[in-house]
Amino acid sequence: MRIHVISGFALAILATWPTMSAAHDPSAMQYPAAVRGQVVDELHGTQVADPYRWMETPGPDVAAWVAAENAISQPYLDAIPAREAIRRRLTELWDYEQYGYSWLDEKVRVPVKRGGRYFYVEKSGQQNQGVLYWAPTADATPHPLIDPNTLSKDATAALADYSISPDGRYVAYAVADGGTDWDTWHVREVDTARDLPDLIRDTKFTGVSWMPDASAFYYSRYPKGADRRADDQQQVTVYRHRLGTEQAVDEAVYSTPENPRHNPYALVSEDGRWLVLVISYGFDSNAIHLRDLSKPDAPVMRILDKWDGLYDFLGAVGDRLYFKTTQGAPRGRVIAIDSAKPEPVEIVPEAAARLYQASLAGGHVIANYLEDARSRLRVYRMDGSLRGEIRLPGLGTVTGFPDAPKENETFFAYTDYLTPLALYRYDVAQDVVQPFRRPKVPFDASPYLTEQVFYASKDGTRIPMFITRRRDTVMNGDNPTLLYGYGGFDVSLTPVYSPVYAAWLERGGIYAVANLRGGGEYGAEWHGAGTKIHKQNVFDDFISAAEWLIANRYTSSARLAIHGRSNGGLLVGAVMAQRPELFGAALPGVGVMDMLRYHLASANAYGWSSDFGTVEDPDQFRALLAYSPVQNLRQDRCYPPTLVTTADHDDRVVPWHSFKFTAALQYAQHDCPNPVLVRIETRAGHGAGKPAWMQIEDWANQWAFLVKHLGMQGGS
Repeated sequence: MRIHVISGFALAILATWPTMSAAHDPSAMQYPAAVRGQVVDELHGTQVADPYRWMETPGPDVAAWVAAENAISQPYLDAIPAREAIRRRLTELWDYEQYGYSWLDEKVRVPVKRGGRYFYVEKSGQQNQGVLYWAPTADATPHPLIDPNTLSKDATAALADYSISPDGRYVAYAVADGGTDWDTWHVREVDTARDLPDLIRDTKFTGVSWMPDASAFYYSRYPKGADRRADDQQQVTVYRHRLGTEQAVDEAVYSTPENPRHNPYALVSEDGRWLVLVISYGFDSNAIHLRDLSKPDAPVMRILDKWDGLYDFLGAVGDRLYFKTTQGAPRGRVIAIDSAKPEPVEIVPEAAARLYQASLAGGHVIANYLEDARSRLRVYRMDGSLRGEIRLPGLGTVTGFPDAPKENETFFAYTDYLTPLALYRYDVAQDVVQPFRRPKVPFDASPYLTEQVFYASKDGTRIPMFITRRRDTVMNGDNPTLLYGYGGFDVSLTPVYSPVYAAWLERGGIYAVANLRGGGEYGAEWHGAGTKIHKQNVFDDFISAAEWLIANRYTSSARLAIHGRSNGGLLVGAVMAQRPELFGAALPGVGVMDMLRYHLASANAYGWSSDFGTVEDPDQFRALLAYSPVQNLRQDRCYPPTLVTTADHDDRVVPWHSFKFTAALQYAQHDCPNPVLVRIETRAGHGAGKPAWMQIEDWANQWAFLVKHLGMQGGS
């Protein structure tokens, strides 16, 4: 790759550059100037201009542009008459009991039992952050243990993760400030609710796994450099921290220097015998290495090192280790590995439905399947024979069942588009389910229904879609409709309640969710069909969903909005570039918008290449260039009204993606009166840990924008 840089940028130039404005159209927005530089990359013989390369480097020019954009967007949004009523209603709808943290592993969003004590997160009413509680029995009055609402004045310091010691005496908890993925781990004693001196700094995307006696725990850490922004471009190492010691003396336990893109993370088996090392790279396969902790000098065994599927460690019983895997089974199965004979033994075979999650509890395997993106639970004995099914309240989503091979009591959560998340207790031995926590919400779901439809994509592939609407909706082609999608990284979009979408429904909107290829709804093959050189399938699936909604008279192009975040933000950016006339408004959030340079932001971002591919491969480069949103906006087109959202603390999908996309779209839009706005939050990140007040303001902005531009009542 060759790069030609012909211009530099000064704040004075930025301030005086002429705006893209009324010289062409008096009704056009007056956008802040964004200098177009003369950077050109040559990739596989193709020259690609990158006029906004300067936006990748934080500095006074970028800060001035951000401030200028916010100075336009927020007053515009505040002036929409419906915004204040939407904000008030969102505040009311947020006033209910919410359980768990959505950004945690799905197995630990429910109550966890450790050392005879129960631990769970609950956010009451309009609290900004959920509080971690503990109780001596499941039904006892809980004691608050960690209240993130007290960590900062604006509630933007969040509990990023936590891990309870097996004896229930301690909790290790990570705090992230202002939305960053970087966090600091503390250790709190449960009985006294006091923190120990232990501090673990400079971590990102790592959990903590305790020894059974709580004397030590394992974690992974990036090497610390002078520039925090560059630290996660290196490789993590597994460390062992002894309770009561300084982080500086933590023992480096394991690394994989032979492949600097592979990152190891450690899990200790419940009995403390096995250190399971999960070697991570990408989203379609991993490796498992193993050390016997009962033998001080035991070597690390590379028991599953072919990178032939994903392996999810469930637990160990004696010499046997259990995994959910896609190896040899693209829809998933459960296997056991004997440490002395590491040949997989099948316990639960592959089924017609995708095995979304599996857990070991009470001497059984609880299998959570997805049948057309809806949960179905089966319980198997350890010999693989089917014991039965767990009946669910509806056609929705189940999460939970923390791994505890010897514990008969476990918990799970259920939700769907019209049912707020509720907690249930399951007695494995007695095969009995009982409600545990169920919220009361200020939303009447009775006038609404959710239907599932199937439509054909461009190549004929059958795609499912959930549609939630009023029961009395008239199919006249004139209903304001919001179409949401993701389509990547093996993520399955399953039914889930949100006060955000309750507010949308109350405004008369239809809410549609398309289960695109690239997700995990039907297993590894479905995922793979939307990756790398096949990524266009994802966009075709989404476009076909929009066309189906219009053809079946749910809505029309002028009344159809599209929304997605992160990889879903890429989805929105790509399809609006390809089919701008199909949509009435667009809401791309924290999107990956420059597909030719995303992999250069961090080692974590390079790991996305298992889904996206990179420009280093000529075929993948051509596929990326064909859909990359920043590179595919044209001045001879009119794009739909667009509100881009991002945050300056986002160090997962760095905000320069949204900056470049916004600048390119505003430049392309200069002959079109449809507004292009960007709202850049200055105390938030990718989304995890965002306080309730900030979420309410954010969604009030987005819904007000749609109300105005889809011509909904109260929007003018």
